[in-house]
Amino acid sequence: MSPPALLLLFFLTLSLHINFSTAVNSIGVSRRTLAVAADTVPSPKKVSTFFPSDISPPTEKYWYSRLPNTPLPKALGYLLQPGHYPSINTEFANDNVSKKMKILLTDSGTKVSFLPRQVAESIPFTSDKIPEILKYFALEVNSKEAQIIREEIGGCEEPNMEGEDKYCATSLESLIDFNVERLGQNVRVLSTEAGKKQEYTVSAEMRMIGVDKAAVCHKMRYPYAVHYCHVIADTEVYEVPLVGADGTKVKAVTVCHLNTSGWSPDHMAFQVLKIKPGPAVCHFLDSDTLV
Repeated sequence: MSPPALLLLFFLTLSLHINFSTAVNSIGVSRRTLAVAADTVPSPKKVSTFFPSDISPPTEKYWYSRLPNTPLPKALGYLLQPGHYPSINTEFANDNVSKKMKILLTDSGTKVSFLPRQVAESIPFTSDKIPEILKYFALEVNSKEAQIIREEIGGCEEPNMEGEDKYCATSLESLIDFNVERLGQNVRVLSTEAGKKQEYTVSAEMRMIGVDKAAVCHKMRYPYAVHYCHVIADTEVYEVPLVGADGTKVKAVTVCHLNTSGWSPDHMAFQVLKIKPGPAVCHFLDSDTLV
């Protein structure tokens, strides 16, 4: 069966009916993403942190110095948040998560910004430094946020899947460097368009927009902007046109992994779809996930 047919079969399992209710929309993604409606996102809780006066917030300047022909995507632009820096959110735990096959094409729910590279690199990001990290963000050891930090860092430290090259980028600059080093400077950056909460259906034939090599960067649940970036072999990228009940048109980005034979049988994709490693797996991306 061809990849488009496999993807169509996946859509049919959703009855070609996409419900914009609160749910996890990454069926088969290697990182869990937290999706909540925009009106339920808590305001960031600022943590008192002193940054030297000679350290400035990250700007789009570095992006264009490395990717001069690629527009800065909205999914990254809002993380720069000029005038609202620093934005460290210690309320990024949310219990309203479901594994049902419903799709919410919004953002990950964590309203945080990038830290300057110099500051981000000064903050530990390893499992053996968890106590130090929790102290830095004034988090209780047994809090939900502490558990999420353990899970997210643990995921970054897991061995790569077969055919995977991954990296957790803790700054805008490190995210750019990872992608340029693996894909070069002639790239196109894509993300799903966020839509309001309503029912959507696939309105037209999907279009393949990437077939050779693609990197995907998922925004993680963390007190500041961190992205789980990875390049997976045998991956295709599709753009799927959707239309809402009110006529609103949205373009969603879907990624298909054509060969999952080397993936762990415990991967969430296989648990949700009740299949074994091997077949192609396709999933939609959040609006703050980059391809």
